[in-house]
Formats: sequence, C-alpha cells, structure tokens
Amino acid sequence: MSKPIVIVWDCGATNFRTIAIDIDGKILAEARKENHPIPQSDGQKDWLIWDIEAIFAELCKLTAEITDKIDVSAIKALTITTWGADATPVDKEGRLLYPLISWQCPRTNSLVDRIKQQIPPEEIFRRTGYQVISFNTLLKMIWIKENAPDVWSKTYKMLTVTGILNHRLTGVLSVDPTMAGTTMAFDVARRKWDDELLKLADVDSAIWPDLYEPGQIIGTIKSELAEQMRLPKDTPVVAAGHDTQFALYGSGSSADEAVLSSGTWEILIARTKPFEPSEDVFRSGIIIEQDAQAGLVDPQFLMMASGTLEWIRKQFWSSDSDDDIYAKMISEAQNVQAGSAGLTFLANFMPQTGPSAPYKTPGAIIGLNVTTNRGQIYRAGLEGLSMQLKHALDIFSKTLGFSAKAIRIVGGGSKNQLWNQIRADVTSLPIITTKHKEATVLGAAMFAFTGVGEFEDIEQARKSVDVGQEVIEPSQTANEYQQIYKRYIKLVENLGALTQ
Repeated sequence: MSKPIVIVWDCGATNFRTIAIDIDGKILAEARKENHPIPQSDGQKDWLIWDIEAIFAELCKLTAEITDKIDVSAIKALTITTWGADATPVDKEGRLLYPLISWQCPRTNSLVDRIKQQIPPEEIFRRTGYQVISFNTLLKMIWIKENAPDVWSKTYKMLTVTGILNHRLTGVLSVDPTMAGTTMAFDVARRKWDDELLKLADVDSAIWPDLYEPGQIIGTIKSELAEQMRLPKDTPVVAAGHDTQFALYGSGSSADEAVLSSGTWEILIARTKPFEPSEDVFRSGIIIEQDAQAGLVDPQFLMMASGTLEWIRKQFWSSDSDDDIYAKMISEAQNVQAGSAGLTFLANFMPQTGPSAPYKTPGAIIGLNVTTNRGQIYRAGLEGLSMQLKHALDIFSKTLGFSAKAIRIVGGGSKNQLWNQIRADVTSLPIITTKHKEATVLGAAMFAFTGVGEFEDIEQARKSVDVGQEVIEPSQTANEYQQIYKRYIKLVENLGALTQ
C-alpha cells in the first residue's frame, strides 16, 4: 500500500509546477511549465499582467500528467503556494473584473510618493510591517479604483493568486495570512486587516474573503475537475499561501539560523514573536510578513537575486548555444580570483528594496576597463549579491538583535556551489544547503498533511522528515573579502547620494 501523498501546486513567477510528494518527503512525480507576465492587450505598452486562467488550465493539465505516474488512491489533499502581492477584484462568482496586474508592471510607480504624503511611511510600517513598494497590493487597489472606476464599483472581493486558484478548484473565496501579509494593508502584530489603510481605496476589510490559516481545509475539488485531473473524488484543498513562508518549514532550520530563500528574488528571513516595529527597523529597509504559523512573524529583506544573474546572462552570454549555459558561466567565473579584478557589482536592480533601500542606490558595475571579461562580470555579480547578503545580516544584528550562527539556503540559488562558497567567505558564516531541494513544496505538504490529520501538528510534521544537509565553511579567502566589503559599503552609501 502506498504512503499518503499530497499534490502541491508550486506556482512561481518564472515557472509553475505540479508535484506529488509523500509523507516522508519523497518527490514521486513532477511536471512544470515556464511562466511569465504578458502585455495587457487594452493597456499601455509596458503594462504587464498574468493570464491566471491560462495558468490554472495548465496546472490542471500538469496535474493529470503526474497522477498518471502515482497511486491516485493515496492522494490526501492538494495545496498551493505562489508569489505574493498581486491581487485583483472579482464578482460574487469569483470572475475577474480586471486583469491580474503583475508585480513587474510599472503602472503604480507614481503612487508611491503620493501615499507617503497621505500617511507617513513610518506609520504604514509600524502597522503593517511593510515598506512602501510600488507593487504592494494596496497601491494596485487604489490604481484600479481611480483608473477603472466602473470595475471598482462592481467589486465583491479581492483575490490573491492563491485565492483565484483555490476558488477555481473549490468555488470557495479565501485568503490566508501569509498572502494577506504581503498587501501593505494587514496588521503585522494582530494578524488582521487594517481598515484605516484600506480606506485609501474607499473600502474596508469586507473587501477581502474569509481568512484560512495554513493547514485549514478550504473545500473540496469540484467533481468535474477531480475527474479531469484523475484525483480522488472530494479531494480536500488545504490552505498554504506565500511560497517563502513555507520554505522556512521545509528547510529544517533552527531558531539561531537565518534562512535565505534564493530565486529570482532573495528573501533573508528570521522568525520572531509579533512586535510593533520601531523607527530603526523601518529605516533599515526590513519588511515583516506573517509566518505560516500563528503567533510568529518573519522579519526579512527582499532583494533582487537570480533576476540580476539572468540579466548578466542575457547581456553577455546571449549568443551562446550551450544547453547548460549557467554551468558555462560558473566555469568561467571559477577561473577568476576573489575581487573580480577590481570590479564591484551593486545588484540593486530594484533600489526601493533590500538593505540599500535607505540610500536609493541604483544597480551598477564599477571598475570596468578594456581587459574586463564576462567571467569577471559574472563573478562580480555573485560577489555583489553576497555583499548584499552580508549587509542585510549586519542590519538584522543591529536592529533586531538577531545574530545568525549560520545561513540555511533554499531555492534554486542554493544549487550554485561557487556562489555558496562566496557567500560563506563574504559573510564568514557556514552556509547550509539541504539534500532535499524542494523546501517550499515540502513545507506546504507538511501543512497539508497536518490539515487532513496525518500529523497532530506542524511540529510533528517537521520532525518526521530528515532533509539532510551539506555545510560549506568559510575558506581562507574570507579575510580578503572583509576589505572588499568595506569598499562595497562605501559605494552603496555614496553612489546613492550622487544619483539623486
């Protein structure tokens, strides 16, 4: 007899996947497809949206692919993780009234300064734990209200990405606290909606559906969809939510470790009891989101990461036809000495985020000359991202009193061994990666198995899986990087001032 199985829809900004995972954490089957926003057909040329209905249809097809390879009778639940912040209005039937605006869309950029004039950003942060970032959900709500008033007047509820997908499966309108915590309209210390901030969009908390805690059953999959995906009749859909929060649980981290979720974005996270954020924490650029478990919050830095490396690939390796282009890039960078021949790469491609946010420092490559080659530039990118990580850790220590004993890395960025060694050397801390490479999927599955009664609670679920680990210790190069880091910080502080 097969062990209990959960189906996880892991829907990211660059690809989405359906994964079958058993109660021991073993991946049984997987199918994936690339994901990207698309232009809005009736909008300006730079407006970007998600075709969420097409994404849902593809996820259903991918699910049918993997259920052909497993014992369907062992499936206990389906659960969903996605990126945060993006949400859109729907009617009483859950139909989208406006396209789902992507976090990559620039249309809300102009609202940032206006919001700061209406309510001091320090006050917004104190209440929501969120810095004012252009893609925050609240700004999208205000933009739709002002630019599509007919749509706004018909709005019944707002739905996040997980909310839309869960509704399509079950017919139930829902939101969970981990997604709500990315909206800049959710009370960080009290785990509930902030009606005063929602008034900026002329609404209150009634605009949002019922909250479902991670691990809570939302409903069961509609019979026609269950048949289409070859799932058991009445398969429960269990709430999960924002992918980052579930990676924490699937990583096997302990309380004294920082967790770095490394993908298109990197998110450096600690876990603490809820608190009212201070002005020092605000000024640092930290954001605070809701943990998947009630009674905890997740202070974190949101930083551009592999998105920066992808930019390097497009600029300097676009003509290469090598199937494994990243292996080629790493190989070229490994031949470059620490310091990248004097290059300093500032990876601030989204200057309003990360530890450099207070300085508004733009992205930059400094130290170029006629002998600079692309391997040096790629290594400089890895070093710059590692310097950014150290900068964030230093601020955690100063503002939160959290001094990490190690950094546990999950996500696609954990697979780059050169990058991991540079991280260890720059931070002078052990870097821990797990043999189980699907931390988000594993964490979401733990909550789903708990929700259907396979575990008594999430702690029992966490202890049931041995994720394995590899530790990368700092090398002798660590001392050299401390001097390079001092130069990096000076550039961050001074270049921001020069470009304002």
